[in-house]
Amino acid sequence: MTPTDPSSSSPLLALDIGGTSIRAALIERGRVTERLEVPTPRPAVPDAVIASALGLATPLAPRASALGVACAGAVAGGRVTATATHTFPGWTDIALAERLGDGLGLPCAALNDARAAAWGEFAAGAGRGTSEFMFVTVSTGVGAGLVLGGRLHLAGNGLDAELGFVSVPARWGAGVEVPALGPLGPLEFETSGTALGEQARRLGHTDARALCDAAENGNAVAEAAYAHSAALIGWKVADVAALLGVTRVALGGSVGLRPGYLARVREALAHFPARYQPEVVHAELGADAGLIGAALWAERVGE
Repeated sequence: MTPTDPSSSSPLLALDIGGTSIRAALIERGRVTERLEVPTPRPAVPDAVIASALGLATPLAPRASALGVACAGAVAGGRVTATATHTFPGWTDIALAERLGDGLGLPCAALNDARAAAWGEFAAGAGRGTSEFMFVTVSTGVGAGLVLGGRLHLAGNGLDAELGFVSVPARWGAGVEVPALGPLGPLEFETSGTALGEQARRLGHTDARALCDAAENGNAVAEAAYAHSAALIGWKVADVAALLGVTRVALGGSVGLRPGYLARVREALAHFPARYQPEVVHAELGADAGLIGAALWAERVGE
């Protein structure tokens, strides 16, 4: 499915449901024109989250022609099952698109949040002009979305492009002596902002941002952790390029959008053969990529 021309889009409504906040926005011509935000309820059980999302979006709905929803977790056929059950308890096969669409009186389509961001960047951001594209967010966790042959890749079980859960050598086992290669663990446990935050505290820094700042200011110990994260992301980007022929990758998220992080990912990629080195750039839409992508996806699905 190819992207809608954002310049011709009528007003669309988007919701982005995350572990920290719920955001609603009106999207026109591929850009956010109005936005609202509330904290995600605690505990984030389905009824509470859906009620909060409906309350937030209701003032914007009368001006919109369709609703797109970006949500964490496995999303297939508009239904959501949490992959992080500690953050979203009780989310098993929840009919999110149906409940939100009915509640707001709009046709609705839902995507995993990283896949929504990938579509947004492909249609209206850093992925324009490509046909084989990947968006990677390095933030609280590590997520990804793929566009292949100009079409958003969507597996039937909602678990496509789970880059954060591919295996890499584990280095930071708490209180555990590990050999040089280390046991295998999920990529995001080694590379995400959460992982960098844990490493920061072990190294005497307050948080992940402080560790990244220290590395970029020449602290060799902080640099080892920072570069390790970037190198693992670079390695897996090269793997995806080898497997799927991806030619451009956009980095997003609080860590991924740092200029120093992008530079280190590029340095890591330089060690691979040229054919496995896709162009790596920063995402252009920032935190709005998921909102914009969800809205544009809903418009295409409704055509």
